Amino acid sequence: MRFSLFFEMQISEPTRAAEHRLFHDSVEQAVLADALGYHGVWAAEHHGLYEYAHSSAPEIFLAHLSGRTSRIRLGHGVTLTPHRYNHPIRIAERVAALDILSGGRVDWGSGKSGSRVEQDAFGNDPAVLQDQWLEALRMVPRMWQQDVFEWHSELYDIPPTQVVPTPVQQPHPPMFAACTNPKTAELAGSLGLGALNFAAGTDDELAAKVRVYRERQAVATPDGYQPTNRYVCTPTALVLEDDHLAARHGYRGSRFFWEAMQQYYAYRDRPVGRLPIGRDDLPETDLAELMDRRSRHNSPLTAVIGDPVSARETVSRFAAAGVDELALVMQVGTVPHELIMTSIRLFAEKVMPDFAD
Repeated sequence: MRFSLFFEMQISEPTRAAEHRLFHDSVEQAVLADALGYHGVWAAEHHGLYEYAHSSAPEIFLAHLSGRTSRIRLGHGVTLTPHRYNHPIRIAERVAALDILSGGRVDWGSGKSGSRVEQDAFGNDPAVLQDQWLEALRMVPRMWQQDVFEWHSELYDIPPTQVVPTPVQQPHPPMFAACTNPKTAELAGSLGLGALNFAAGTDDELAAKVRVYRERQAVATPDGYQPTNRYVCTPTALVLEDDHLAARHGYRGSRFFWEAMQQYYAYRDRPVGRLPIGRDDLPETDLAELMDRRSRHNSPLTAVIGDPVSARETVSRFAAAGVDELALVMQVGTVPHELIMTSIRLFAEKVMPDFAD
């Protein structure tokens, strides 16, 4: 398996000073991951998702990392691709420039956002987002491969244009799509794209999604780009020597992650201000139940939390389901930076060696 870090840049007690610290802490975490042999970092793109995701300019974060790291891959997880967020030409230019400056280390993920907060902020029409995304998927890799690019459709009208620069990776960087439910995972496979999948559901449900994804990948005929056959899952994670301490902070952080996400994705509208979600420690009875079911087959498979022994057991469940890469969400809103740094190091030293390529 491959192992990477996934950054939403979450913050549970937002102040300007704390937000500034968050960015520098995230850089420090990614630099440590590079030194320890993680395969990659992924940075989300979100807008207006206060507390849940302050990563609104991942191209800046990843470009900064390209100069602070030497080996680790730099992933857009994902670029919001419909043109009211980012015109396809601008995406092609930015990704190619990052690929050059990083020496060919970019993975490009694309998506359209299911949050009405983001859709409405940019004046998007939800009815056409899917079509814009699918068309941009065909356009961007052609921009990277054609000396002169031209495109005419109902959605885009681009005269002959020399889109520069071109990426280092040939014919282009690996391409991924955001997907969580079975239908979008199936679509990613049918399009020949790598899958970026939030860890949700049980062992059997995940294995079924991976299986269908592989089946669709096997017969995919991508239009103008090379296929990427990699299934990535993004569980929340915290690994410490003290199992109970890891569980206390890890499950509190995991609850913050999922409840914050729900505020923006499960509801049509959300008022501005602090999120009405839990931030305190879980009751000991709840914590004991979560710790007890970590090794149960077909219990929820959403997190890698605990001591190294427990973490290896959970990673084994992901491996058995056919997952290629775990993009660990260690940076969640309620977990202190110092514990995240300890977790990154401990996972690399005592979990990764049993599974890493």
